[in-house]
Amino acid sequence: MKLSSISSFFFFALQALSALLVNSQQTDSCSSSLNLDVQFDTTSLHCLSVWSSHDFILRYVQTSSNVWSFVLSAPDTNSFVAMGFSSNGMMVGSSAMVGWISADGKGTVKPYFLGGQRPNLVLPDQGNLTIVSNSSSITFQSSRLYMAFQLNTSQPLSRVIYSVGQIGVIPSSPGYALAEHRDKVSTLLNYVTGTSASKSPHSRLRKSHGILNMLSWGILVIIGAIVARYFKQWDPIWFYSHAVIQSCAFILGISGVICGFVLEDRLKADVSTHKGLGIFILVLGCLQVMAVFARPNKESKLRKFWNWYHYCAGRLLIAFAIANVFYGIHLGEKGKGWNVGYGVVLAILLLVSFILEIQMWRRN
Repeated sequence: MKLSSISSFFFFALQALSALLVNSQQTDSCSSSLNLDVQFDTTSLHCLSVWSSHDFILRYVQTSSNVWSFVLSAPDTNSFVAMGFSSNGMMVGSSAMVGWISADGKGTVKPYFLGGQRPNLVLPDQGNLTIVSNSSSITFQSSRLYMAFQLNTSQPLSRVIYSVGQIGVIPSSPGYALAEHRDKVSTLLNYVTGTSASKSPHSRLRKSHGILNMLSWGILVIIGAIVARYFKQWDPIWFYSHAVIQSCAFILGISGVICGFVLEDRLKADVSTHKGLGIFILVLGCLQVMAVFARPNKESKLRKFWNWYHYCAGRLLIAFAIANVFYGIHLGEKGKGWNVGYGVVLAILLLVSFILEIQMWRRN
């Protein structure tokens, strides 16, 4: 019995020790010294952790007045690693250095221009980065990747984006198409103090714009339409409820649109489609409000045409609003969480509408 216990103790101790050794081999830190075969000096690099959730470590230094040296360290997960430089903190419109090691052990580093979120808009060997000749390389060492490169610039952009690719998906010749990343983060790097903060630019304004428009055009307008269609038996309560809900939606919607204009001006982003849809939705909302003041009496022959117009314009507004909310989530790069959350709200509203439609059909 004692022998069995001692054997078990040593077995688990060896397991823990081996796990510790493996983990230490996969970990890099700013106290570690680099021993890389690169084309520039790595002894005086500044070092900081830039993406703790994926253990990304960046080392950099200004080598001369117009040359900056970078070494990005990340765990090897059989995927690409990327470091992009952005003028506004957004992926679209930025230029990036992307590196990977193929199955044959060959390392490749390429510049990419991130012209959009579709793979065909991510263009290899293009972008705004001027790379020092023969300075880029990527090496595998102690279960980590080390991507090194130098840029010809007096001052690199401070908005830096890091990303990691899908596991097992590596760009290949001849096109070197870059698949969608597995994860990414946008940071603000202070080259003087050596600090990095992972905060989206104008995050509060972006959230205000998204939440206001989602709540107003994408949710409250739908609720107001449900009240107008299914609760007319409670006259005039349904009418005042409908008017109050749609008025709140209109006021919040205008606030959201204003936030959008301010955000576009500050980010200098190209969101022409999203902006055009938003303006169209706002125009439809204004027409709906103005139509209230031109509503004919119930006895008027024009009332049925007014009802038809009000009904169609409202449904058109709702359809475009839903589409633009999802498109805005896509542009904001908020991921699946926001899509799923808004989708669940829409599903609940659709289910309620379906139940009320059946009840109205039975009453009639």
